Amino acid sequence: MTKLVTIFGGSGFVGRYIAQQLAMKGWRVRVAVRRPNEALFVRPYGAVGQVEPVFCNIRDDASVDAVTRGADAVVNCVGTFDRKGKNNFDAVQAEGAERVARIATAHGVKSLVHISALGVDRDEKSEYARTKRAGEEGILAQFPNAMILRPSVIFGPEDGFFNRFASMSRMGPIFPLVSGSTKFQPVYVADVAAAAVMGVEGKAAGIYELGGPEVKSLRGWIDDILAEVHRTKPVFNAPMFMAKLMAWGFDLMQTMTFGLVKNGLITRDQVKQLQTDNVVQDDAKTLADLGIVATAPEAVIDGYLWRYRPSGQYDAIRDSAKNLKV
Repeated sequence: MTKLVTIFGGSGFVGRYIAQQLAMKGWRVRVAVRRPNEALFVRPYGAVGQVEPVFCNIRDDASVDAVTRGADAVVNCVGTFDRKGKNNFDAVQAEGAERVARIATAHGVKSLVHISALGVDRDEKSEYARTKRAGEEGILAQFPNAMILRPSVIFGPEDGFFNRFASMSRMGPIFPLVSGSTKFQPVYVADVAAAAVMGVEGKAAGIYELGGPEVKSLRGWIDDILAEVHRTKPVFNAPMFMAKLMAWGFDLMQTMTFGLVKNGLITRDQVKQLQTDNVVQDDAKTLADLGIVATAPEAVIDGYLWRYRPSGQYDAIRDSAKNLKV
């Protein structure tokens, strides 16, 4: 009989890649999300009825119980950047993660994979990291043989890293930057999904730190992005006190509008996160230990950052035309 996996947050950036890879391996995939009608795009990942979005609120025991029942494996991809509200850090990343593991154990689920974040064990300042750590502890307390994946910033066509900065390159005469010396080791979303699949299949367990083959400062990655989108502009690295002041103002604006105006630029908690390098530790288990060759960003980002170039898909044609002799 075909095995069943429940993926919490399976329509998100990482979850959809895990769902697709597992469907290709013949698994039945239950995509547990808050808004199933907005996740219908996952259905074509498999044969008719193989991949189905279902309703689930990770904050509710009965809801998690309903979608876990009958599953052979569980993957938790749910995370948040909301500090306040019902779906805050604690409710989702700490309590929600522990709930998934506890109910998975109660139903006799054989394997559990949890998507955490790189550096949460070293970041002592941010609430995001604290609740991610609490989530890991809750997972391991309830499901000791779980696989926990700690990826660095994840890149791919739908990412919020390269896309975000490439989009910023189109605005204003300068490129504003915060904490440009902080190091990052971006990892390809399909590589993260491949690691998660190994955990689902019971081929690996424990904590793995996932990073790509290159480590650069944030400023170094910005230079690469500007080159990729064919734009030249000075980069202004804002002093930390200015970044903190800006983040405080944006957070205050969100609070004063009761959340109607979201702080989509930079929060105080993100400023704290940026003070810790986001790289794999030397003694950590990595993609290599899983037999996965990490994909370099330059092999992928050209396929989706072209739309941020001055002439989009026609930029290369325009440059080529400059070489024509009249």
